[in-house]
This record gives sequence, C-alpha cells and structure tokens, in this order.
Amino acid sequence: MCSGAQVLGKGRKASEPRKGQQGVAWSFGHAYRGLVHAVRTQRNMRFHVAVAAAVLVLSLLLGVSKLELAVLVLVIVAVFVVEMFNTALEFTVDLVTREYHPLAKLAKDVSAGAVLVASVGAVAVGYLILADELGPFSLETLQSIRRWPGHLTLVALGLVAIGVVVGKAFTRSPNPFFGGMPSGHAAVAFAGWVAASFVATDGRFAGLVSLITLLMALLVSQSRVEAGIHTFYQVAAGAILGTFLTVAVFQFL
Repeated sequence: MCSGAQVLGKGRKASEPRKGQQGVAWSFGHAYRGLVHAVRTQRNMRFHVAVAAAVLVLSLLLGVSKLELAVLVLVIVAVFVVEMFNTALEFTVDLVTREYHPLAKLAKDVSAGAVLVASVGAVAVGYLILADELGPFSLETLQSIRRWPGHLTLVALGLVAIGVVVGKAFTRSPNPFFGGMPSGHAAVAFAGWVAASFVATDGRFAGLVSLITLLMALLVSQSRVEAGIHTFYQVAAGAILGTFLTVAVFQFL
C-alpha cells in the first residue's frame, strides 16, 4: 500500500516532462540561461562581447555594405559558439574528475586552441573588411550612414541585445529568460519605438508612427509586469536601456 507522499511523488514525476519532451520555450530558456551564465562567469566571453559591440559600432561608422556586415556577424557568432563549447567542455571535464590527468589537460588545451583559431580567423576577417574603409573615413562617410536606416536599426538592436545579456549576467538574475534585470522585451520594444521614430522623421505620418510604436512598446512592457515575469523596475530599466542606446546610435553615430 502506497503512502500519500509516495503517491504525490509518483504524480510529480509523471507530470514532469522527460528529456526530449520539453517545449520550445523551455528549451530556449535553458539555452538563454546558458548564454547569460557564460557571460557572467567567463572572462574571455565578456571580452568577446565587448569586442563584438565595438566591431558593430565601427562597421556603422565606416559604412560597410550589407554583405560585409553579414560576414562580420557570422564570424562574431562563430567565436561566441566556439567559446561556449570550450566552456561546456571545461565544465564536463571538471565534472568527471578534479584530479590532474594528462588527457583532461589535453582536452582543455585542444578546446582552448579551437577558440584561438576562431578568434584569429575573426580578426583576419575583420581586418580584411574594415582596413580598406579606415583610409577614406571622413565626415562624408558619417553623413552617408544616415541614408542607411536599416543598418542603424540592426546595429542598435544588436547593442541592446548585448546590453541586456550583460545586464542580466552582472545582476545575477536567477532565471534570465523568465525575469531578471533588465527586461529584454521592454528593451527591444523601446528600441523599436526609437528606431521607427527616427526612420519616419521626414515622413508625412511621423508623429502617428511614433505614437503607435510607443503604445506597442508600453503594451509589451505592461504585459511583462501583469504576467508576473518582471517587476516595474526591471521593465523600466529595460525601457531606459533600449531607448538611450538606440538614441545614441541614431543621434551620435
């Protein structure tokens, strides 16, 4: 005869999703937590994030083409992926053994070598793309950038996403995907409002476009608070982050 605790335990196990049965949202949440943890705990990952932000801003200043920007994004992502695989392998080796073993050391060394190869390749690609643009850099180049609102918006959203990840890493959010400081949804929503307002500045319905996108950003932020996912202060921090970063990109770059 089973006790009440045993029955409750069996019911709980039956209700918990087994491996491979979790939904897409749960899987994405685990992946997002892994990304934030890597930025929070790994010095090299934080360095890569800082360099990625600098490269995105520099590409904006130099007015690279869409294809060149795509290549830069690909090599940045490649470095991130290799660095995270290196971190995962180090955790796995430490889980298996804490004692010194030549094979464990070799595994970590080879993994670190893969990060080095990816980083050197990224530097080479960045040099090949940006070196020729550094010569003719002038005020005329800066003025031509303003004719590429899509490029400005992409860089702004990239910087906002990086800012959200770094913010959640340093505030040690226990569950970065469902909550945490700042709110990523609010940051992206308000970044979209600012970008739409700048892009539509010379249009006939500029005020209407700005108002509609602002209301959408406010609705997104309100939904995060009402759902209990974020507090008011987390949403406000995200809104401020998205607004100021996007204004800085459109106004000063």
